[in-house]
Amino acid sequence: MATSTHTDETLPAGHRYLDAAATAPLRPEAFEAMLNVLRSGQANASSVHSAGHRARAVIEHARAEVAQACGVRPTEVIFTSGGTEANNLAVIGLALAHSRGRHVVTSSIEHPSVLESCNYLGRVHGYEVTQVDVDQMAMVDVRRVEAALRDDTALVTIGLANGEVGSVQPVPELMAVAASNGVWCHTDAVQAAASLPASLATGAWPGANVHAMSIASHKFGGPQGAGALLVRDGIPLEPVLHGGGQERGLRSGTENVAAIAGFAAAVTAAVRDIGTRALALAASRDEFVSQVLATVPGAALTGHPTERLPGHASFVIRGVSGESMLVALDAAGIAASSGSACAAGKDEPSPVLLAMGVTAEVAQTSIRFTLHEPLTPAMRERVVTVLAREAARAAR
Repeated sequence: MATSTHTDETLPAGHRYLDAAATAPLRPEAFEAMLNVLRSGQANASSVHSAGHRARAVIEHARAEVAQACGVRPTEVIFTSGGTEANNLAVIGLALAHSRGRHVVTSSIEHPSVLESCNYLGRVHGYEVTQVDVDQMAMVDVRRVEAALRDDTALVTIGLANGEVGSVQPVPELMAVAASNGVWCHTDAVQAAASLPASLATGAWPGANVHAMSIASHKFGGPQGAGALLVRDGIPLEPVLHGGGQERGLRSGTENVAAIAGFAAAVTAAVRDIGTRALALAASRDEFVSQVLATVPGAALTGHPTERLPGHASFVIRGVSGESMLVALDAAGIAASSGSACAAGKDEPSPVLLAMGVTAEVAQTSIRFTLHEPLTPAMRERVVTVLAREAARAAR
């Protein structure tokens, strides 16, 4: 297993970083790839001189690496500034390009970049949007998606896994139903693709019924500010950004060559051992979840107990503010999260937990731990001790 340039090393001595779902530690392969580009001298990949050609070669090599890792052709990789832009391009671009109609199906627990893109389609372009409900484990039922389909449905967009509670969706089954009805299918794989083998190759997971998939560099241990939308050849896409016509006219803007190189290096390194790493993380996660539930008063796991991301453990702890718990954990040298980093700083209960049927009061007690490497027994004990202490203190 490749050694990571762990975020732990940038924290004070003894601190541990358990917030990989927000941003994974930078991999040394990504760091070196970016340094190589920066040392060679900055150039615009659209320029016709030799320096521009070198920059273009870096981008096309990175495109081939990402394509190979994700089971697509290089022509099916569109580089973006990250997962949010990739989701915007997918939802808006696919819906506007499909002549089938003005109806989109999504779920109530999607990332804001998906939900807000759907809202934009409704507000500006007159689309109807159906949000399919989820169950208490944040799972989307295939029958609900099938029932939501109409003759004018252009797009179904369901995330491969939820970043807040870790539930992994039955996307192959969901998309098979949609695709068989002539509907284009997009999945936000930003959280899932970095920790589970995710490929659009025939016979792979999530498989050939997915027409477009979003991924982001910083979840793989690459730099922030880079990502990609994978779109199958032959599927038209309306651009969201207009300008100089980069990325085959589908995403204008001067490419961030160094970030793209780091992104590809991180993806290549991550997929090399992604299966064995997932098994190790899942085993560590299960031990941690069991100890929390057995030791911490009022703790309950959120999300599906088994169909979840391998390094993801999320809880609500009745009677304890999630924010106050984060402060206590940070004081003990543990970096965690109270949910999605995209919603940080908002004094509101998580929409994902509310959609699962959790009350607003309990939803505000949420806490999330996402691992980039298995926990040592000592670190597991340290985290559980803080959680139990704060829960007991709140119960007095």
